[in-house]
Amino acid sequence: MDNRIRIGLEYSFRGETFSPSATIDLDTLGDPAEAPDWHAMLAASAGIDTYSYAYEVMQQSPLRFSEAGGLAAQYLHDDDFDFAGFVHARRQADIPAQLQGIASEVLQVDDLDAQPALAEALLQAYRLGRASLGDSAKDS
Repeated sequence: MDNRIRIGLEYSFRGETFSPSATIDLDTLGDPAEAPDWHAMLAASAGIDTYSYAYEVMQQSPLRFSEAGGLAAQYLHDDDFDFAGFVHARRQADIPAQLQGIASEVLQVDDLDAQPALAEALLQAYRLGRASLGDSAKDS
């Protein structure tokens, strides 16, 4: 799935207006616990040194998110992106494939969808494992 989003902003520095923007491949971010530093990512793509005054001014400008693709599109509202909601949904979307991998490797079950009771048992075991670790971001 192509999870991507476009970020941009506009700011003025030394009498010039700048409008850097970049498309970010969200799948390359891994599974972060918190949102990345969008301003730093945008600065890097625009060739703006993060130790410059231009960057400091840029950090004061609100980000605009647009052109989301994949699962990310469901978490783009107006110009704002619910990154935490996206990460949670992506984790949820990955669970069936992970359970299928376990079923194939351990139980030699190639189609977990054909055995819904087994799929539910594996899902409950997964949730029990998460709960026993005291994970505050429990899956629903």
